Amino acid sequence: MLDRILKEYGRDVRLVFKDFPLEFHTRAHPAHQAARCAGTFNKYWPYHDRLFQDQPQFARADLLRYARDLGIPSDAFAQCLDGGRFRSLVEADVKQGQELGVSGTPTFFINGVPLVGAAPYEAFKEVIEEALREAGKR
Repeated sequence: MLDRILKEYGRDVRLVFKDFPLEFHTRAHPAHQAARCAGTFNKYWPYHDRLFQDQPQFARADLLRYARDLGIPSDAFAQCLDGGRFRSLVEADVKQGQELGVSGTPTFFINGVPLVGAAPYEAFKEVIEEALREAGKR
């Protein structure tokens, strides 16, 4: 659905993805960090998609296997993950989300207007169209 929005609205929208691992998912935080590590190899979105496909299998061995399956060099990926290279960035995203009142995922913001949960395309379209009208682009 996000692809459809980006395609339909082109330069009028920008997608910014933030991490928000939920506390009760004990292995979610390392999974978010692993996706960031995959991003250093230009594989963020394929890795992200794999995490959602195989959740909640987020043990270290699983995270390493997903990277290997995507052709990411095992040693470099393991060093990134085990070294906590992106721990502070994931934590900063969580803090920002909490400050904005995020309590669950997915949560989307369109010009500050929250859309919580798996909303249909039409809900996104409605909020985007209103934001574009307010910006004088419609």
